[in-house]
Amino acid sequence: MAFQPPFSPSLFRKRDNASGASVVAIDNKIEQAMDLVKNHLMYAVREEVEILKEQIRELVEKNSQLERENTLLKTLASPEQLEKFQSRLSPEEPAPETPETPEAPGGSAV
Repeated sequence: MAFQPPFSPSLFRKRDNASGASVVAIDNKIEQAMDLVKNHLMYAVREEVEILKEQIRELVEKNSQLERENTLLKTLASPEQLEKFQSRLSPEEPAPETPETPEAPGGSAV
């Protein structure tokens, strides 16, 4: 008498088909979840981009306003006021060199 396995090979095929269908179902669910995450991220990014565009518009407007104000103030200021203001803005720039001791006509200090 020939050896008979306790189960038939067709049972394996049914389990493999069921397993294959299960894998496909799991893959589909994973793909759907990834699409959902992708759509959520894209929405969030678009929303953030709109917020940033609005902030840029506001900053450009504010910058233009400040430039106009600066130009107006420069035209209204006297040359002495502008010079005084410029000296306050750039203290790190070296001041024009002035001798600390007066020089004698020969170029030597007194």
